[in-house]
Amino acid sequence: MGERAPDGSSKTGKSAKKAVGAEGEPTPAKTATKKAAKTATKRAAKPAARSAEKPAEKEAAPAARKTAPGKKAASAKKTAPGKKTAPAKKAAPSGTGAKKSTPAKKTAPAKKTAPAKKVKPADVVLPADAAVKKAAPVKKIAVRPPGGESPTALVRRARRINRELAEVYPYAHPELDFENPFQLLVATVLSAQTTDLRVNQTTPALFARYPAPEDLAAANPEEVEQILRPCGFFRAKTRSVIGLSKSLVENFGGEVPGRLEDLVTLPGVGRKTAFVVLGNAYGRPGITVDTHFQRLVRRWQWTDETDPDKIEAAVGALFPKSEWTDLSHHVIWHGRRICHARKPACGACPIAPLCPAYGEGETDPEKAKKLLKYEKGGFPGQRLNPPRAYLDAGGKPAPPLGAA
Repeated sequence: MGERAPDGSSKTGKSAKKAVGAEGEPTPAKTATKKAAKTATKRAAKPAARSAEKPAEKEAAPAARKTAPGKKAASAKKTAPGKKTAPAKKAAPSGTGAKKSTPAKKTAPAKKTAPAKKVKPADVVLPADAAVKKAAPVKKIAVRPPGGESPTALVRRARRINRELAEVYPYAHPELDFENPFQLLVATVLSAQTTDLRVNQTTPALFARYPAPEDLAAANPEEVEQILRPCGFFRAKTRSVIGLSKSLVENFGGEVPGRLEDLVTLPGVGRKTAFVVLGNAYGRPGITVDTHFQRLVRRWQWTDETDPDKIEAAVGALFPKSEWTDLSHHVIWHGRRICHARKPACGACPIAPLCPAYGEGETDPEKAKKLLKYEKGGFPGQRLNPPRAYLDAGGKPAPPLGAA
């Protein structure tokens, strides 16, 4: 029989078992509610996780944005190294930002733009200075002739030429008439842009009227100009001879100084004039670099310089100092008599085997003899009162001014 319920209803055995099962085991309704609760919690957890991640991302975003100036700092360093490196330090507020700011530290290689500092030495004109130093040295020119001759061979050839010329012109001397250092100084100044013969024909009247520096210093310029007119450039030469006479009176007691540094202070007096006076009036060696000397030493390839001071240094290095004065006479005499500027008499030249320029002039001996000048060609020399050695060697004195 079945049991009765408290309300009086009767329950079967199956219904009773079901009731017991409802109390002891979970029903489908309860499991559904549990599953719904789990899904709800999972859904609730995901937004929470997303909301938890978003602040981190939001914090990271400013860090990433702040690191962007680090990149700008890198470019700024490339243009102006080391000035805008501060933004790279501000780019480390968070862990992620610090990692992204590391490229800002790598911008330190931007300091490699320091080669821009190395460009400064390139701006300095060092090569030009080196070129200028290389163009000035005269010693290199003296020992390295244009023809590629060795320094030793050049010295030997140059000295042999001088020995040969000494045999040809044993009576070589200054071709200006003078009796004292003052007359030689004035005559040398007047010889510029004219011949020694013309000066020798003019100075007798000048020195007869103004024999001393005191006389010429007080002279009337117009009267001096009339005397010097045959020499050419007479106005400029008048100013020079009167000016140097005044300087001798005021600064040197009316005496011609015997030092190079004093002579070159006189008006119209340069190194060439000073060496003429020192070598021939005081016996002090010097090289006289006039137009003939310059032309011949380049023709002989002793040097290729054109500046007189550099020619003087280059040629002086080839010879002993004691030979400088006589060397000047030998070269100048040879240039006036045989080795002419326009048409040298190569066929009558005694140093033809030693001359690199042989063949520039007339090589036929008979024709070359007709080109010789002064005593070598049978004509008078340039001095009115030449030395006895010159006359004994067959030289002829020059005629006075106005002579037929």
